[in-house]
Amino acid sequence: MKNYLCYIVFFVCISSTLFAQPNGGSLKNKTQATIYEINIQSEINTTSRIYLLNGLKEADAMQADAVLIHLNTYGGSLVDADSMRTAILYNPIPVYAFIDNNAASAGALISIACKKIFMRTGASIGAATVVEGAGGEQAPDKYQSYMRSMIRATAESHGRDTIVNGRDTIYKWIRDPNIAEAMVDNRIYIPNVIDSGRTLTLTSQEALRLGFCDGIVDTEHEIITKYLKYDEYSIVEYKSTFYDNLKGFLTNPAFQAFLIMLIIAGIYFELQSPGIGFPTIVAISAAVLYFTPLYIDGLAQNWELVVFIIGILLILIEIFVIPGFGLTGISGIVLIAASLIFALLDNDLFSFREVEVPDISRSILTVLSGMLLGVALILWLSSRIGQKGMFRKIALTTDLESSESVDIEDFKLVGQKGKTLTALRPSGKIMIQGEVYDAISNRNFIEEGNEIKVVKFENMQLYVEKE
Repeated sequence: MKNYLCYIVFFVCISSTLFAQPNGGSLKNKTQATIYEINIQSEINTTSRIYLLNGLKEADAMQADAVLIHLNTYGGSLVDADSMRTAILYNPIPVYAFIDNNAASAGALISIACKKIFMRTGASIGAATVVEGAGGEQAPDKYQSYMRSMIRATAESHGRDTIVNGRDTIYKWIRDPNIAEAMVDNRIYIPNVIDSGRTLTLTSQEALRLGFCDGIVDTEHEIITKYLKYDEYSIVEYKSTFYDNLKGFLTNPAFQAFLIMLIIAGIYFELQSPGIGFPTIVAISAAVLYFTPLYIDGLAQNWELVVFIIGILLILIEIFVIPGFGLTGISGIVLIAASLIFALLDNDLFSFREVEVPDISRSILTVLSGMLLGVALILWLSSRIGQKGMFRKIALTTDLESSESVDIEDFKLVGQKGKTLTALRPSGKIMIQGEVYDAISNRNFIEEGNEIKVVKFENMQLYVEKE
């Protein structure tokens, strides 16, 4: 019996020795490793952020062994870069950066977030000062301060190495936060690295010496075999789709501000001459283009769309039911603005615990910019509609055959009386001595069928008041 037990124990030990290693060993002992490659070869913007987030999701789904970002960029949007570096830091699969030529500004932030950085000979990293405008002027210090904090925290996230030197134990940063911060702030002085008054940019050799490069290579193959230690591997490259590029365009903050401008201007001009017309088509189309990609991504939720519609309804009630402009109209504007802002945020109702501060700032700035542009467009078009030229065709005179173009003879109508054919809110149609004219209410809105008097003729437009 004892002999049988010895044979059984011996068989179990041999079996565990033979079969445990392939299943329980390191990923590096797999027959073939899967390396997922994401190419970012242009400006850091909404589109490149979509590429990265979708790529990381696909890499996780296929259980890739590593993600390699092939990077060549001069920088771009700080908000998008922050979202990308956060995704890299918290990605369950290790992410490595291969700087093909440049990793400047936002590109430097993304690279520092990666587990390891590899650079081609002649490549550079740094120059992360925040700039604004097409001219590249340095942004105010509050933006520089935020970028300094962000890039420093990113460098610190990699922790320290423990170095034992005799009896002394030294804890050395894997990526020195001071060096990272010097890429943003030209006031920082680091002996033998950078003098004050200069923004730090490192060559591949300098980055290797200072711990901001883990190897100088020429190809991805060299990274994978020499540094990641995978002898056999396959590379899966992220393939962008038409929808990725379209979505990147539609969710660009500048284009979103443009859509908001069209929504605001379209609503305003439609209220001036009620009815389903060109301004309504413009406003609805802009609203669909604004909310659709956000809704598909799960950012815009059903309640935010409902809030937007309620805001529109409140403005309509204020215009058509309640004379003047008061609490109802103001509430409508506030609800529209709130829905547009919340749609850009990954919030859970009124909980913003998962929302980053830059995302909140970007959404508010985008919506306010769009509204200001909308007001500017309204003021400009209001001064052009009814005059000679292309905007003359937008005026209401094209609807009725009896309408006539406003000319110098209309000065003679000042002081004459007539009645409104449509509501003036503030523009509409009036009739004087059997002739139909376009007119604008000089004061309050005037309902259809009221007696009016022409009080002035200005900018090729009749202004009337209720009798």
